[in-house]
This record gives sequence, C-alpha cells and structure tokens, in this order.
Amino acid sequence: MNFDNEQWASIYKTFEKIWGYQEFRPPQKEVISCLLQGRDALIVMPTGGGKSICFQLPALLKKGLTLVISPLVALMENQVNELKNKQLPVELLHNEIPRKQRKITLNKINKQQLRLLYLSPETLLSPPVWELLIKPHIEINGLILDEAHCLVQWGETFRPSYSRLGAVRQALLKHKLSNKKIAIAAFTATADIKSQEIIKASLKLKNSQIFAISPYRNNLKLAVRIAWTPRCRRHLLLNFINKQQKESGLVYIRSRKDSEELSQWLQELNYKVSAYHAGLSALKRRQIEDQWLEDKLQFVVCTSAFGLGINKPDVRWIVHYQTPFLLSEYLQEIGRGGRDGKKANTLTLISEPTGWLDPTDQQRNQYFLQQLQKNYQQVKNHFHQIPKQGNIMNLKEDNPKIERILSLLYRCKQLKWLDPFNYELIADLSSFKISKLSKRYQQESQQMKQYLMTRSCRWQYILNAFGFTQEAKGFKCGHCDNCLRKP
Repeated sequence: MNFDNEQWASIYKTFEKIWGYQEFRPPQKEVISCLLQGRDALIVMPTGGGKSICFQLPALLKKGLTLVISPLVALMENQVNELKNKQLPVELLHNEIPRKQRKITLNKINKQQLRLLYLSPETLLSPPVWELLIKPHIEINGLILDEAHCLVQWGETFRPSYSRLGAVRQALLKHKLSNKKIAIAAFTATADIKSQEIIKASLKLKNSQIFAISPYRNNLKLAVRIAWTPRCRRHLLLNFINKQQKESGLVYIRSRKDSEELSQWLQELNYKVSAYHAGLSALKRRQIEDQWLEDKLQFVVCTSAFGLGINKPDVRWIVHYQTPFLLSEYLQEIGRGGRDGKKANTLTLISEPTGWLDPTDQQRNQYFLQQLQKNYQQVKNHFHQIPKQGNIMNLKEDNPKIERILSLLYRCKQLKWLDPFNYELIADLSSFKISKLSKRYQQESQQMKQYLMTRSCRWQYILNAFGFTQEAKGFKCGHCDNCLRKP
C-alpha cells in the first residue's frame, strides 16, 4: 500500500500541527509509511535523530491503541509530558503512579480513549494490566519497543521480562477479532548486526523492514586519555571541565559508590553537580533531572541509566570517568551530547594498559565478568527445580529467581514461550553451557578495549563495529584525537 499525494498532505498537516515541522528528516517518512501500513520494522537511528516522532505520529493517525514499551520511568515521563502538553490522548503506567491516577488511566484504556500508552515490560505483564489489554473490545494496532538495545543488554538477568515480549503479539491476537493485525517496531540508537538479529528473533518480527542509519555524528569530537594514577584521573577531569566554560555536561561513572564520592569531591570544589544512580528515590532522581534540564546543575555524575530519552539539546561535553563495558553503551552515552547539532566534546579516561600503576579499570571489568558468571551459575544450580512445562506466575511463589532462570534458558534456545506466562522446555538441560554466555560478554568487552587503544580514526572503528563497513573504508573524521594527532 502506497499513500497518494492527498493522503501525504493530510499526514504532513497533522505533523506540522502537532510538532511545528514542515518536513521529515531521513528516514522518518519511510519509517512512518512502514508503520502506517502495519508492517514490522527495526529502526536504528542515532540519538537525537527523531525516533520518537516515527512511532508517535502513526499512533495518533491510526484508530486503536499503540503500546510503547519503555525501560525507564524518566524516559516515559519525558515523552508523555511533551505529548500531554499538546493535548494528545496519551498516558503512562508504572509502579510509582498514585492509585487514583492509575485507576483513571485503566478506565481510559477500557473506554478506548487513548492512542498511546507508555509502560515498562514488567507493567505490561502484570496481571491487572494484561487482563485489561486482552479484552476483545480493546483494539490494539501496534507494539513499539523503545530503546530496544535494552532487550540485548538487560534481557537475561537484570530485566528478564524483556525475554517474554516475543510472545505478546500472538497472545493478544488470540483475544482480538480475527482480521486484526498488530505490528511490532523496535527503535534503538545502537545495535550492531549481532544485536539486530537478537532483537528480531526475540520479538519474532515478520518480514521486517530494517532502517539502519550510520551512527556517525560530525559534531561529536571523540578523545581518549590515559590516566596514569587515580590522582591523575581527577586532574584530567578538572582540566577538561574547566575548559568547557561552564557549559552543560555529563560525567559517566560505573558504580553508585563512586558517583557519590566523586560528586561530593566536586561539590567541595564549588561545582554545581549532583550524583545520580538507581539507589536514589524516584523523587530525588526527578529533582536532579529537572535541575540539570533547567541549568541549576552544570553537570551530573551519573551511572548508565541517566539520560535515556531526556531531551536536553545543549549538552556540550561528555566525560567517561570510568570506561563502559560495551561499545554500544559508550555510543548511547556520548549521543547525549550535541543534540542541537552544535559541537560537543567527549573524553574517555582509561588506566594505563599494564595496570601496574592503576589497576582499577582491569579490576572493574574482571568484577563485572565474575558477577555475570556468578549469576549464571546460580541459575544453573536451580535447573533441577524447573518442570518441563509451567506457568511463571505459579512458579514465582516457590522460586523467586524463576524469571531470571527462564529468561536465560530462552536466550540459550533451551525454552520457548507458549504465551507471556507459560513456557515449555525444548532441550535437555544438561546441554546448557554457562561458558558460551561468558565468552560472548568477554568478546564484547574486548571490542571496547580495542576501540580505546586503536590508533586509527575512532569513528572509522565505530562504523566498522556497527556493520557500516562500506562507509568505513578509508574514512577519517578529521576531528577525533587520533585524526588530529601529528604524524
């Protein structure tokens, strides 16, 4: 189905009325056309490329409800508040919403008064919400997975509900009219070829269109510096921040404890800064986000969760005080800079490669791998308790870890979901190998190490890593630290 000029004129009219733009950015028009036709899609677009409009506009133009699965409350609230300010039929559900507001939202769903509903995987699969959504009279036309890389990064042990999303469409359709379709679209800023395959298989995408845009951002300047000692690391950080002339920025760090300690030290030096991590209350996290957005804080010392979907265009610098474990994580986080198209500087600080003077980077990566292996071993120790068929809700009462166990088995192709709540084992558990999963994470960690130590153009390395091999041939950005280094 192709839209004629008159239909596109109507689409453009709605687009301009709601968002004030007269033209789409590539490939927004193609993605919107795909979703309006009810086709499955996987969209990989750089941060700040306008992903949200690609699914919000089709949802508002179509009859029925589009479910938007989103990983973080802050991300959902940011997008929903923007749409609500435009008087649009959108709501969100999460466990921090007051009971009264939750009841009002559920009533709106029941009366089919919404076009967009934002919720987490856990909320979608909670019995009260699920039992409402499967009612035959509630028309659901689309399922959107926003920040789909979380399915790959988080979907085994941290957020195991992600592994059940592939069974959602078929289960919903069983309760709806036979001639209805539910399209699935996954959106992310970072997914290499392997991650794309995992996303497509996990969500059971059918004849999906792939829209993959180069991650290269010509306004992001990439640089890596060796911090020979912990004291040197702090000195390099201060030197870099002072050069930014009080512009807005972010400092990424890997642990709650380190974020608190570094933030306190910077506060003592009179910087307007706060620590941000998952250990803070929801209210405190919202306060910090608002203070940063309103420039009451110059920057935030934060863990990886901060920034997902928060729209602050004028972030002029990003520091990785400690290196991320994955290259995809790094690309997500530097993508917070320069969303207005203007120049943004990034700096990653690393320990010297031998680890003799400062072994902290090596110790941190080793600890992360050990924790993964520990989690996997705990899962394996519980295998004998798993029936060959079962219902996850019934098993949870006796085994709180069952969801993690089943998620891991699903990723290893040892299990299939009959629906989002019932499973069936499809292989002998004795064949399950923990080492295969550990090896995958070690390979991904090695990719990040290679990026940090490369002497070639850093953007060229990223293009190759994310499958843009043709674009990477002979590529030199001209503004990363390696390209600027004198021969």
